[in-house]
Amino acid sequence: MSGKHYKGPEVSCCIKYFIFGFNVIFWFLGIAFLGIGLWAWNEKGVLSNISSITDLGGFDPVWLFMVVGGVMFILGFAGCIGALRENTFLLKFFSVFLGIIFFLELTAGVLAFVFKDWIKDQLYFFINNNIRAYRDDIDLQNLIDFTQEYWQCCGAFGADDWNLNIYFNCTDSNASRERCGVPFSCCTKDPAEDVINTQCGYDARQKPEVDQQIVIYTKGCVPQFEKWLQDNLTIVAGIFIGIALLQIFGICLAQNLVSDIEAVRASW
Repeated sequence: MSGKHYKGPEVSCCIKYFIFGFNVIFWFLGIAFLGIGLWAWNEKGVLSNISSITDLGGFDPVWLFMVVGGVMFILGFAGCIGALRENTFLLKFFSVFLGIIFFLELTAGVLAFVFKDWIKDQLYFFINNNIRAYRDDIDLQNLIDFTQEYWQCCGAFGADDWNLNIYFNCTDSNASRERCGVPFSCCTKDPAEDVINTQCGYDARQKPEVDQQIVIYTKGCVPQFEKWLQDNLTIVAGIFIGIALLQIFGICLAQNLVSDIEAVRASW
C-alpha cells in the first residue's frame, strides 16, 4: 500500500454552515412575524382592526403577518435541516421557493410603479377612513396620531379632511368642543414644551390659513409620504436591492451545495 488515498469531490463546509447560519436567522425572523401576528389577532390590537377601515373585502392584514411568518419559518427550517443533513430535496425546496418569492417581490415592485396612482388613492382612502373612526378605537387613534406626528402632517391631503370626523367637523349642528379643530398630533411642536398640550388643536381651523400654519401642520400625510420617499429614495432602493441580492446569494449557495452533494454521492 502506497499510503495515497483517492481524493474525490467534497461538500464545502463553508457553504454548508453559512447556509445553516443564514437560515437560522431566517427561521427566527419567521417566528417573530408569527408571534406578532398571533399577538395582534388575540389582542384585537391595531393590526386586527385595520380590516374594518380598509376596502379589501374583509381581508385582515394580521393574516399577512401570519402567512409571511409561516412561509419564512418553513423556508428557514427547510434550509437549516437541508444544509445540516445534506438533504438535496429540502435544499431544492428552499432555493425554488426563495426564487418564487424573489419573482413575486420583483413583480410587486413593477406593479407598484405602474399603479402608483392607485396606491396613492388607496392611501388617501385608508387615512380618511381612519379619520372617521378616530374616536372609535384607541389603537386606531394611536396609529393616526403617530403617523401625523412622524410625517408632520394633518389629514390625508390637508387639515380640512378632519371635517369627515363627527367630533371635528365644522357644521353648525356639531356641539362638540373639538368642532373645527384637529387632534393634538396635528399641532406644531414647541421644543421648549416638555408636556404635550392635548387641546392645542381646538378651533385651529377657524383661523385664517396663514395663522393656521403657525399652530398646526397644514400639509397632508399623502404628500408628505411622497416627499419622504423622494428624499430617501436612495436608502429605500438600497434596502430593496440589498434584500434582493441576499435572496439571490442564498439561492446560488443552495444550488452550489446541492451540486456538491450530488457530485459526492455520484462518486461513491
